[in-house]
Amino acid sequence: MARKNILSGLMDDSKKFTAVNSEPVNDPDKQQINFKGIGALGAVTRSIDALAARADAAREIEEKLAHGETVIDLDTALIEDSFVSDRLGHNDEQFQELVEAIRLRGQDSPILVRPHPEKDGKYQIAFGHRRARAAKELGRPVRAVVKKLADRDHVIAQGQENSARADLSFIERTMFADKLDKLGFDRETIMAALNADKTTISKMLSVTRRIPAEILSAIGAARATGRDRWHDLSAKFEENNAAERAMLFIETPAFEAAEPDARFDMLASFLSKRPASAVQTATSSSAVTQWQHRDGSVKAKIKDDGKQFTIALRAGKASAFGTYIADNLDRLYEAFEAGRQERTEINSKRKGPRTLP
Repeated sequence: MARKNILSGLMDDSKKFTAVNSEPVNDPDKQQINFKGIGALGAVTRSIDALAARADAAREIEEKLAHGETVIDLDTALIEDSFVSDRLGHNDEQFQELVEAIRLRGQDSPILVRPHPEKDGKYQIAFGHRRARAAKELGRPVRAVVKKLADRDHVIAQGQENSARADLSFIERTMFADKLDKLGFDRETIMAALNADKTTISKMLSVTRRIPAEILSAIGAARATGRDRWHDLSAKFEENNAAERAMLFIETPAFEAAEPDARFDMLASFLSKRPASAVQTATSSSAVTQWQHRDGSVKAKIKDDGKQFTIALRAGKASAFGTYIADNLDRLYEAFEAGRQERTEINSKRKGPRTLP
């Protein structure tokens, strides 16, 4: 007997999770909840209730996907992550809490995987990456539903479950949408995966089109930073040399040592010409140039502050080229001295002997 398509309820329900419905009734962000209480106690109550609503929505998705399917135990060594990532790092504290919870009471809900489209005997996670990591750390199999999914259904299930759980920040959701767009998924699929309307998706993608991916990754998840502030920051990248200035700033020690939300604030302040730290002054006083080979295999950022000269290599052949330079420093320096001596002699001959009047 043919199995029921467990995704049909998820994709076709006219009231929930549809690509064209701009205000799904089960979207926790848009539910009108009558919270009681004011002040600190009221804020805590609202936070707890909102998280509970999102958790219920996530369980509803999982139940629909798992309905009529068998839950099995899978060796975590046979499982790989989704083909499109949706996180900028992990919250170690929250992850350890999850590990401890699974250790004490077991895995409450199964993850969803599909047979790997390219590797026999392997599986690919649609959702439940953190539960799979926790099971692996505990050295136990992970409870999973195995379902054959097309790429489109895979990313929709992944995006909607993560959105319902509310454990992705705005920029993580935005970068997920950007990756789907670059992979060639149509706008309807992206809308369904993010449970958002066309206007919202367009605004999200405008952020990733303005801010280089390397800078977004350097900032991190920035969970306390919302949509409007990200849009404001992205607008600054329309100014001349903003991207180049930002690329230099994200490599400063103060930026690298900060937490994601603080990094966001520091970069926004820097691009607004309001120094975020003394490091900015030191950086701006150095002469910095960029170089790259014509085939893009090696890139270099060169800094010279008069006392120290540094070359930072990047791209595919950076390590090999850097090793070559290090191994040939003696020869390169001798060539440099020989060339300088030769130029000195040539200049001396051009001036000729001095004659007394």
